[in-house]
Amino acid sequence: MFTGIIERTARVMGVVNGPKFRRITLAVDWPDVRNGESVAVNGVCLTVAEMAPGELGFDVIAETLGKTNLGLILQDDDVHVERSLRIGDRIDGHFVQGHVDGTALLLEQIERENEWRLRLESPAQLAKYLTPKGSVTLDGVSLTIAAVNGTEFEVALIPTTLRLTLFDRRPVGWPFNLEADVLSKTVISWLERTYGSAEDGEGSRQ
Repeated sequence: MFTGIIERTARVMGVVNGPKFRRITLAVDWPDVRNGESVAVNGVCLTVAEMAPGELGFDVIAETLGKTNLGLILQDDDVHVERSLRIGDRIDGHFVQGHVDGTALLLEQIERENEWRLRLESPAQLAKYLTPKGSVTLDGVSLTIAAVNGTEFEVALIPTTLRLTLFDRRPVGWPFNLEADVLSKTVISWLERTYGSAEDGEGSRQ
């Protein structure tokens, strides 16, 4: 479990393709991290597979590479990283599982005098989880949705977020790893199982 408040950006030291996975090695000096622990890399929950002084290695399987932007990561790129929550930690963002639902394409960087926004397009099947003023995670960062229009949505970025993240460096067309709010997914999933989805018009009626 994570919060979406990334701890830092980390440089990719190496990317090596194996027979059934890709090994991604990051330049991260966290002496208290152990093998087998969970770390969110661009919002994807990964397991520490190898450690060396100042380095952490992760094995990413084909399914994860196909559903996230980790398949695009190259050596010397930067990524967002966050260690998993510990009992007693403050929860400054929202509950983030690190289970990416899909990717949201960046349509536009909107820079105005008093704000900076990203306009994105989500996969159609995920749009139902996006609510104005609700939470969303993009590349591991907890954000508040500023506007929703069909499958398109906007997030507003404060200067601190721009300074600590890679958002202002991402080009139009970048596929952000999107994790919808777990509470929205849980509630909507239960309602659809109980009463049927709006698309099929089926389900029990009381």
